[in-house]
Amino acid sequence: MNVGASQRADAIVTLGDSITDGVQSTPDTNHRWPNVLAERLQARRNLDRLAVLDEGINGNRLLSEGNFAPNALKRFDRDVLAQAGVRYLIVLIGINDIGHSALRDGPAVTPADIINGYRQIIARAHEHYIPVYGATLTPMGGSRYDLPAAQVLRQAVNEWILSSSDFDAVIDFDLVTRDPSQPTRLLPQYDSGDHLHPNDAGYLAMGQAVPLRLFRENIDSGDR
Repeated sequence: MNVGASQRADAIVTLGDSITDGVQSTPDTNHRWPNVLAERLQARRNLDRLAVLDEGINGNRLLSEGNFAPNALKRFDRDVLAQAGVRYLIVLIGINDIGHSALRDGPAVTPADIINGYRQIIARAHEHYIPVYGATLTPMGGSRYDLPAAQVLRQAVNEWILSSSDFDAVIDFDLVTRDPSQPTRLLPQYDSGDHLHPNDAGYLAMGQAVPLRLFRENIDSGDR
């Protein structure tokens, strides 16, 4: 999905799964988090040149094949490098690899497997001088993925995203959306009801949490 800018000179690609695709948001209202980000960019005269290309696919995985599309590594060239004017990349993917591994209806994965997949994306983007911003995986407590093995794996992956220097910057969607009293779960006011996908309010919080300073070298201190 192409979220346009007034002058589409540069673009931000958001590479992800159903949470980037906006599953469980209100249909036909453009309440996905990439839409929120695009609206914020459009409101800034010095950033309205940027478009947001929403490359979220329902059910998508980082490493293995799901039912809907090639995994993120396989579709990277098509959905990132082949797009015109790509200057930035945000990556939010891996929760389906983790969930299906724990459910044992998909390939088993370890933190090292997920991290290696991220590193491949980072390396391929950097070859084309595209900075990559990694997003932490949002909570899944109470969902069908809520199994001990999945929770351990998600926590390990998020700790690596936050502590490593592999990504050019980190967007902490987990922190933004989690319930402080039950950190493995979404905040009730952000939960669409399936305990995995945010609702409109949750997607709004995610879109507002992306620091605008990531998209401009010399930015006013009021932008965030």
